[in-house]
Amino acid sequence: MILSPYLLYIGHSRDEIGIKTSRGLAAFRPQDCTGEFRHDDCPLTLGLPRQTLAEGVAAGARTLVLGVANAGGRMGEDLVADALAAMEAGLDIASGLHQRLKDVPELVEAAKRLGRSLHDVRDPRPDIPVGNGRKRAGNRLLTVGTDCSVGKMYTTLCLEKGLRARGVAADFRATGQTGILIAGSGVPLDAVVADFISGAIEQISPERHDGGWDLIEGQGSLFHPSFAGVSTGLLHGAQPDALVLCHDPARQHMRGLPHYGLPALEDCLEANLRVARLTNPQVRAVGIALNTSAMEPEAARRLCRETETRMGLPCSDPYAMGVSDILDQLLGVQAA
Repeated sequence: MILSPYLLYIGHSRDEIGIKTSRGLAAFRPQDCTGEFRHDDCPLTLGLPRQTLAEGVAAGARTLVLGVANAGGRMGEDLVADALAAMEAGLDIASGLHQRLKDVPELVEAAKRLGRSLHDVRDPRPDIPVGNGRKRAGNRLLTVGTDCSVGKMYTTLCLEKGLRARGVAADFRATGQTGILIAGSGVPLDAVVADFISGAIEQISPERHDGGWDLIEGQGSLFHPSFAGVSTGLLHGAQPDALVLCHDPARQHMRGLPHYGLPALEDCLEANLRVARLTNPQVRAVGIALNTSAMEPEAARRLCRETETRMGLPCSDPYAMGVSDILDQLLGVQAA
């Protein structure tokens, strides 16, 4: 059990995308966050009160969430020093980095000495089965993307909220560290051995018989050379009835790969539908989700209208504009 409230760590970060775990918690669980911890050289903010470690503890924080990411997911000396100071101040530590807290001897020693807890969110459970592809009851939607970090988690969470507002049973199924911290459960899919990826998704999205929806958080992209494998396994294990394609129109190239361009929306959507048909031949696309956070509002609305006409599917920025039209498409609601 990761104790809340959280103090969200952004440290020395200068990369907006690199603080997406802290930003996701600030956006979707603000009631469980006392503030943000950042150094003077950090130009970023989550819009929460800036707190020292002592101030966070005084405000009620129980856990410092290391909500940052970098290439390789390693902990630098500065981050380790901050985590040690946090434990001295009275905080547990939670991390979604690939390098485990339990593998850093200084942190393990300090936790034992101080009676603190270390939570490695990227530790998958040990009983994941191999996927079998058998048809299972229930409704499932999967978000897919043209690239990594284009808004799949935000879109999935917005769809869950929108369905519940309509009185439809819906559950967010987390597949990444940020989503797991928000939902309180899930599977860190990029830490699962390749043979078990589809089985992990079958496990967290089993049969359901209440007419509701499992909304499964997508990962990676079929067009990203580094991460297409996890995206493929997710498509097969999710056995989705519906797909929503996510895209960041401000992105110039694949994240981390300036020598790889982004795919056309049409090509990306068709590729995802084709792969998904292995386990659900009836899968359909129900919408396009654009991350327009870097655009002026009117330009963003215009791009959504143009994309909707071009793709023949409802299009919006789910976080800024809502998901009403996409849900109408999903549920078969006829326009008035």
